[in-house]
Formats: sequence, structure tokens, C-alpha cells
Amino acid sequence: MTQRVLTTESGAPVADNQNSATAGVGGPILLQDQHLLEKLARFNRERIPERVVHARGSGAYGYFEVTDDVTAFTRADFLSAVGKRTETFIRFSTVADSLGGADAVRDPRGFALKFYTDEGNYDLVGNNTPVFFIKDPIKFPDFIHSQKRDPFTGRQEPDNVWDFWAHAPEATHQVTWLMGDRGIPASYRHMNGYGSHTYQWTNAEGEAFFVKYHFKTNQGVRSLSSEQAAELAGRDGNSHQTDLLQAIERGVNPSWTLHVQVMPAAEAADYRFNPFDLTKVWPHSDYPLQRVGRLVLDRNPDNVFAEVEQAAFSPNNFVPGIGPSPDKMLQGRLFAYADAHRYRLGVNHTRLPVNAPRTAVVDNYGRDGLHATRNGARHDKNYEPNSYAGPAQTGAALSAPLAIHGWTGTHEAPAHTKDDDFFQAGELYRLMSEDEKGRLAANIAGGLSQVTRDDVIEKNLAHFHAADADYGKRVEEAVRALRED
Repeated sequence: MTQRVLTTESGAPVADNQNSATAGVGGPILLQDQHLLEKLARFNRERIPERVVHARGSGAYGYFEVTDDVTAFTRADFLSAVGKRTETFIRFSTVADSLGGADAVRDPRGFALKFYTDEGNYDLVGNNTPVFFIKDPIKFPDFIHSQKRDPFTGRQEPDNVWDFWAHAPEATHQVTWLMGDRGIPASYRHMNGYGSHTYQWTNAEGEAFFVKYHFKTNQGVRSLSSEQAAELAGRDGNSHQTDLLQAIERGVNPSWTLHVQVMPAAEAADYRFNPFDLTKVWPHSDYPLQRVGRLVLDRNPDNVFAEVEQAAFSPNNFVPGIGPSPDKMLQGRLFAYADAHRYRLGVNHTRLPVNAPRTAVVDNYGRDGLHATRNGARHDKNYEPNSYAGPAQTGAALSAPLAIHGWTGTHEAPAHTKDDDFFQAGELYRLMSEDEKGRLAANIAGGLSQVTRDDVIEKNLAHFHAADADYGKRVEEAVRALRED
């Protein structure tokens, strides 16, 4: 059979569909990567009106209070003083299912947080897991397509799910998380949240640090078994929404303690793992958790559509003292999230009440477009620079510059000394108890055993064997037992 050639929408052959173009090995992504931008932009426009991913969600208002001094690491104003409070809005969500899906399913959970700071809105977009399935955004549309409903059958297909994972060995770490005991949170209140990506903090002296965010639930982590989840989803598809709503209404305000891991920027190049690889964690023994503050949710939205469904979170909404890192998945999302909102909600979505800054003044030259509500006075100009006292740039960068070097082009992620696709998955497996290992293997086998192609099963089994010999053996035996029944 002749191999078909993958092309762009204009018919040009695609040279590399695995790696985005970057400024040198490990550098930030280039705007000239037409194939990446085309894939992400088309992917964002596949559904209307609900979100393509994270369609089913719940939200609440609250506040973030600083409890520990972190000014040595960042000049962000909302983190500038112990005791300082900032209003917040959070949206929890499942990832793969549609708006009408059930809450109690085995799926990562979105943990998207908006800080209404005095310097503008800061959006932190994460999940309830510290890692993800892929490390390059060019593979994101393909990954989601493999997890969503099949175009022909109209249902999620194990063949598609596991075939993609068979060709994405870097997913083994996240698959181990997802299929383990924390794969189905008992409620949104009883799960941790993570920024997942690596971000940059910059202090008042201009020193740069790379950070990872960890929101630890103060309610304690509670999860459901597959059997418990199936029963709950059948009884109440809105279980997590109901739990969050009722808890806040009766004054039981859920809270999380924020910790960060802090890495001096100079240490990133020689760290044993690639610190910008979303499929990897930084072991706490290398970079311990440092407490920052607490997040408290104390008010339900008055209208779910207006405030939860129209809430828009964009990781490119930074404030002074916080910025991006060379994390390729983050770099892709800096474009994709904002572009999705512009398509779904319109170019003026930032002026909707839930998305508009609370105290910061918005003053720019944006005009017109769908649902335009703020076009300025008759003598206001819509260009810059001008001679009419219009808003002007500050000249002060939000964060420190990133050093880049090398040739432009599509590059695989730079390899660090302990970088491989399986080591950390094996480390996670070896932390589990015997009972946890047994449930993990059973959960994986439940889906993998339904795959119709033996070669896809074998490729996935090889990933688990590579992570840990016992891990691979347990899954292989569990799959065999189910297929022999």
C-alpha cells in the first residue's frame, strides 16, 4: 500500500507533524510555523457553540490570600504582601466529553483560575494532574480527536484512544495517573489542582525563576473507584456540579493551599529532567514545595451560562512579574486558548462581566467587532502613536527575556540526562501500594482489552513494561484474562 502524504490545508506536504518549529533546540515556538497555527486554529473552530474540550464545567467565585512572603521570586503585585486578598473565579471541568456528559467519569479535570488583580487579570490554566499526555502542541488536535467521538461510530472508540497512546510513549506517565486511584475525583472539592506547565517568575531586581504551581485541597483528596463512579454517574450526571453548588450555598467554603516549586533560571539547562516538558514532574526532593497562600471559594454564580460558560481563560493573560517559559505546550496554548475564545465568544469577550478586570482600567485601541460595547468617545483615536494623549506603552517588560540560540526549524525537545518517556511513570507506579497497583492494572486492561488490533495492544504493553517490569506484567496478565473470557 502506497503511503499517503500528509499535507497542509493548501496541499503542501508536511515535513514534520511531531515537533513545532522553535528558535533553536528547546527555544520558544516560532510564529512562522504555519502548519502548527493552521492545525490549532482549525481545531478551535470545529465545534459551535460549546467548547471543543472542557465543555462540561462548574464555577465559583472566591478570593486568594497571600500567607507567605514570595517577593524574593516575583514582583507580581497581587503576591506582594502577606494578607493581601485578590478576587478570583474558578472553572472546573471534565476534558473529553460534551456539555451533556456526566461529571463522575475517568478523565482529567480542568482547574482554570482567574485572578482579578490591580494590574489586570491573571489567568492560570491547569488540571488536577501535574503532567499531561503530550509535550508538543502540534499533536494536541490529534490527541483530542483520538479521545473524542469517532466521526463514523459517533462514540469514543478504544481503538482510537489506545492507538494514539501506542504512538505517543510520552503519554505513559499521564496514563498511569489517569488510570490510577486519583483518576476519578469524588468531587471538585476533593482534588488537587496544578498549573502543570512551567512558568517564569521575575523579581524586582530582574532575577528570573521557573515555577510550578500546586494547589493542595484542604478537604483532603477523595476519589471514586470505577464501580462507584459508574453508579453515581447513572444516578446523578450532575454530581460534581451539585456538590460544589450545595457546599457553597450552605457555607462550607472549599479551599486550597497554594505551593510553588521554584527553580533558579540558571539551573534549568543542566537539570536532570527537561524542566519544560509537560510530561515530567520536578521531584520534590529536588525542588521542595514552598507555601504561597490559600484559595477560598465562597460565592456561586448567579447565572451558569453568563458566568461559567462565557468565562474565558487564556494563559497569555500575564501580569508584571509572571511570564511564559519555553514549555512548548504552554507556548502553543498562549495562542490557542485566546483564539478559541475569539471564535466562540467573539473578539470582545474580554468585556463580558465575568472576564472583565475588576479594578484594573482597560485602555487600548481595540474597536468594533462582534458585541462591541466600548468604542471610545468621538475624539478618541484608534491608532498609536498619536498626538492626542492616547494610552502609550510603558517600556517595562512583564517578565525577564528568554535566551535563545540555534537554527530555526522543527526540533525534538532537548534531551536531559534522565529524560525518557518511562522513568517517571515507573517511579509513580513504584509509589503505589499493592492494592493500588492491582486497581491500576485492572483499569488499564478494561479499555486496552477492547482494542481490536493486536499490534496496538502490544505497543501499549511495551510502554508499561518499559516503565516497570512488574507494571507491564500485571497489565499484560489482566488484558489476557479479559480477552480470554
